[in-house]
Amino acid sequence: MHSLLVGFGLGFLVALQLGPMSLLLIRSTLRGGWVVGLAIGAGIALVDALYAAAGAAGAAPLLTVEPVRLGLGLVGAAVLLVLGVRTLHAAFRVRLGGEVPAEIARPRRAFLTALAGTASNPLTIVSWAAIFAAASVAGAPSAGLLVAGVGAGSLTWVCLLATGTAIVRRALGERAVRAADAVAGAGLLGFGSLLAYGVLRDP
Repeated sequence: MHSLLVGFGLGFLVALQLGPMSLLLIRSTLRGGWVVGLAIGAGIALVDALYAAAGAAGAAPLLTVEPVRLGLGLVGAAVLLVLGVRTLHAAFRVRLGGEVPAEIARPRRAFLTALAGTASNPLTIVSWAAIFAAASVAGAPSAGLLVAGVGAGSLTWVCLLATGTAIVRRALGERAVRAADAVAGAGLLGFGSLLAYGVLRDP
């Protein structure tokens, strides 16, 4: 039980940090509603748990292999840049609310997008490996319970974020939603550019 609680706290606090997927969740909830936001959150939490499991299993050394690190990093940057461009495109459409049905997010599509976007930064495995090492020293040796706790903690935060955003959505007009698109798109482009720069800069 102690390991589960420690994992829950770690997952919640790590998910609490503002990052590209938080921006995407907020933007998607504003555009598609609460269920779409929950689907994004579920994808984020699943990848967090999988990366935590990889970190606990000692997968971090694989990322010291240069071709693996470079390839995964560039793919991750590309995913974030594509998401950013699409989001900005939505923000600057001439017609308000002019999406065709195929462009409106559905829960399944949102979930798959979240999986791709969250998995776009595999260097997170290194962070989780360090966190698990520290947690073990602190007396939480059950890796399985820690991973389960991480998934639950991450899921709890993203559900809270989606719910809060859905509540705020009712009070916002289309102009505010388009502004959220612009902020999220710029943020995704920024995160993607930083990831690409970091990958290419490091020897």
